[in-house]
Amino acid sequence: MLQKGSNVIIGNNVSFGENVVIGNNVVIYEGTIIGNNVIIQDNAVVGKQPTRAKASILPEVEKLPPTEIGSGVTISTSAIIYANAKIADDVFVADLATIRERVTIGEKTIIGRGVAVENDCAVGSFCKLETNCYITAYSELEDYVFIAPCVVTTNDNYMARDKERFDKFKGVTVKKGGRIGANSTILPGKIINEEGAVAAGSLVSKDVERENLVMGSPAKKYKPVDESQLLKNQ
Repeated sequence: MLQKGSNVIIGNNVSFGENVVIGNNVVIYEGTIIGNNVIIQDNAVVGKQPTRAKASILPEVEKLPPTEIGSGVTISTSAIIYANAKIADDVFVADLATIRERVTIGEKTIIGRGVAVENDCAVGSFCKLETNCYITAYSELEDYVFIAPCVVTTNDNYMARDKERFDKFKGVTVKKGGRIGANSTILPGKIINEEGAVAAGSLVSKDVERENLVMGSPAKKYKPVDESQLLKNQ
């Protein structure tokens, strides 16, 4: 059963599973694959092809493959999911979130309100990306990662100057169970190792060791992560 609201635009060759509910003013682009028991709320856009600014340094690309939405997914009001994104089962995408092209999101992950996941990122399962955090392009977040509100990750050490930067973009890596506190900034290419933690308001300019908590600007090792907070004890 497909239930849809007013002014819904559905492109050619979109496939729907069972029990899909679509709100008002939703746009679903051609070829999109949608699983069972999916909710797409008002004003959401699914399967949008990226557009390239004239001054962009990124190469032009051919038309990208369709978006794939797993079963049990909720796409909330005014969220935008680009073409060639793959959203696994039971993911929750909150209002105003943006998931760019060639992004994968693992099962049961929460993408919070206003979160931006830029192009070519991989986000694992059981992650929580909270309100207004920014995941820069070419980043990898493994399973059980926690990103607090207003965290900023970066991928350009040259700050848009110098042609040398073109082949040196590198996002951040957060290994399994890594956690980053509110308003922290992670510099390009840095790695938060397994169950590493970053205190709120920190500036991470060096890799974070496994099961260690860092804090400050620049962030420095403060202490081991409390044993009670490790994944094995949850």
